[in-house]
Amino acid sequence: MSTPRTRVAVIGAGAVGTVVAAAAHDAGHDVVLCARRRPPRLVVERADGIRELGVPVLVDPGEATEADWVLLATKAQDVPGAAAWFDGLIGPDTTVVVLQNGVDHADRVRPLLPAGTALLPALVYVAAEMLEPGHVLHRQGARLTVPGHPDTAPAEHRSGFTAPPQAEVPPAAVPVRPARAEPGPRFAALLAGSSLEVEQVADFRTAAWRKLLTNVAANPITSLTLQRMSVIQHDPSVRALTRALLQEAVGVGARDGARLTAEDVDRTLEIYDGFAPGDGTSMLYDRLAGRATEHELITGAVVRLGDARDVPVPLNRAVLALMRGVNHK
Repeated sequence: MSTPRTRVAVIGAGAVGTVVAAAAHDAGHDVVLCARRRPPRLVVERADGIRELGVPVLVDPGEATEADWVLLATKAQDVPGAAAWFDGLIGPDTTVVVLQNGVDHADRVRPLLPAGTALLPALVYVAAEMLEPGHVLHRQGARLTVPGHPDTAPAEHRSGFTAPPQAEVPPAAVPVRPARAEPGPRFAALLAGSSLEVEQVADFRTAAWRKLLTNVAANPITSLTLQRMSVIQHDPSVRALTRALLQEAVGVGARDGARLTAEDVDRTLEIYDGFAPGDGTSMLYDRLAGRATEHELITGAVVRLGDARDVPVPLNRAVLALMRGVNHK
């Protein structure tokens, strides 16, 4: 008798959602992409070529059926709208993975889920750009970080933004669905054999803050200047502002319980320098496309938690005001 295939629903047909849907498909699962609008086709472009993705796209939440896994890949500010999909997709055995920026994944999503739903926060180290509807350029990065047991890896400060695999990974055999266990190991098993690595860390709070550092300066600076990473790498005045924004965020994160030190500032700047000068950020891409940006979940998180922990953050507060200004309608 054949083993039932695992049903995976990805909510959000943006750059990250499309890359993750491709990975789940390559891992041998039945994948459906849930979106506001149906693109003409789904294409993932990498250095080795362009690949069309044969995954069905739903645009009506009424068409959704229960999935084993729901991978929430919308921008954080779009979660309330994405919740329309939850009733149809989530059953008693569904696990929801929140693939978003920020340090409060569970707090903002759990109130919208049915009671008792298994929820797994995930940090996304995937640099991808939506070139046009349905056409994603996967520039680099192939790692998702999730909470693990105390004996799993510590939260190392590494970028995760290495080049994606240059060859398509053949579908892996789908294992028998395991009994209800910790979601981190099950999620790693779900994507085994795909182009994405699932890393489990014991200190997820520190990992989440280190991921926030990779966003908190580069994202708003590129968005406000409408420049790519070269502006941070080569303009001395912008470089100084970048360092100062990171220093404020490290102070807040350390007070919030993350194991951050001054070395995290230098390590984050090294990550920024590892990008190609022409690389951008998700907030830059959103602004260029006329979409709302995630400033409230990135810079806003630093400001709110700084206020709550009595840590002064004047520069991040100023940047937040500017980001609110450019998003004002």
